Amino acid sequence: MLECVLIRSQPRGFSREPGQDHRYHDYRHSQYSALRPFFRLAERLMLRCAVLISFLAFLAVAVQPVRILAQQSSDEDEVIRVNTDLLLFPIRIRDKKGQAVAGLTDQDLSLKDQDKVTTGIYFSRGADRVAMLFALDQSGSLRQIIEQQREAALALFSRFGERSSVAIVRFSSTATLVAPFTKDLENARAAFKFRVAPNAKTAIFDSAATSLKAFDDLTPTRTERRIVVLISDGLDTSSRTNPDTVIEAALEQHVSFYVIHLPLFEPRDGRLEVRRPSKGFKDLAEKTGGKYFLVGDAKSALAPKPTDLTPIFQAIEEDLKSQYLLGFYIAESSRDNRKHVFSVSMKPEGVEYSVGRTGYRRTQQFMINLPPNDKKTPNSDNPHD
Repeated sequence: MLECVLIRSQPRGFSREPGQDHRYHDYRHSQYSALRPFFRLAERLMLRCAVLISFLAFLAVAVQPVRILAQQSSDEDEVIRVNTDLLLFPIRIRDKKGQAVAGLTDQDLSLKDQDKVTTGIYFSRGADRVAMLFALDQSGSLRQIIEQQREAALALFSRFGERSSVAIVRFSSTATLVAPFTKDLENARAAFKFRVAPNAKTAIFDSAATSLKAFDDLTPTRTERRIVVLISDGLDTSSRTNPDTVIEAALEQHVSFYVIHLPLFEPRDGRLEVRRPSKGFKDLAEKTGGKYFLVGDAKSALAPKPTDLTPIFQAIEEDLKSQYLLGFYIAESSRDNRKHVFSVSMKPEGVEYSVGRTGYRRTQQFMINLPPNDKKTPNSDNPHD
């Protein structure tokens, strides 16, 4: 049928006016009978070429959007390549009135690096996406409080971006990851309901170590803030893990602990006082870029009211959203067994920042000291005054 249509088609540039002699333009005329097979073969070849070209053009149009979408997905996630030469620090920035400062970029920073040990700065808002793990103490009366605060806790998580994820660890004498990282709130909600552990012992620092391991299955991304919200009475009676070991690992993995202390009380000097937490409990927060919260006092213990952690969860949200991530790419030439100091200052007037436990200043100094052939960069180095 196609061949018939082609034969009947009118050649371009030729008219069919009556009386015109077409013998010199039409190979089908009897005068050209010997060449007819050759022209038919040429027609078929041209037809096949046209069909092939049309098919290839269709494939090009169909495949192109898929390629573009794949590139967009990769750019959106901003996956970190394995690169131990990137130092990252969560920092807090405030103005003269003590308010958080939004909208800053790397153009608002001034780097002084005389030894040229850095090759660039990484700077971004640090809480548009979070990986949030709740570590829950199963001992004593905490079970009822934690269960009652479930919705307030999950509301904290839900106020961050859609790509955020949540996980749950519960602990008594041992720690268990009962809900790995997920975007499904129902799995996390169920993990907040549990029985009181029959064993009175508590392993806070072991649970902190277990919490850090839960992050291993996540793909690291620069824009993601990784935090652990640890809720406990602060008394560790059975951990084998040293607090300093956990803190060092948290700094290396860029995980910050927000510690919520639901205290026990004891008589002291004729008064009711908060029972002192185990050594290193507050340090989990203060040395990893998080915050420590003490819930209640002796007065509230004598006139008990239902515990409401909503204000604390709001404070955690505000703290996270006020933070930025400041990072440095370290040059290979800095691995010379020498101490190198560089500094970063805020350009805008009246703006200052803090790193870890340092006070707020317009300029903070950082130090590195790397041996040759060391494949690990001390991501946990604290800035020096």
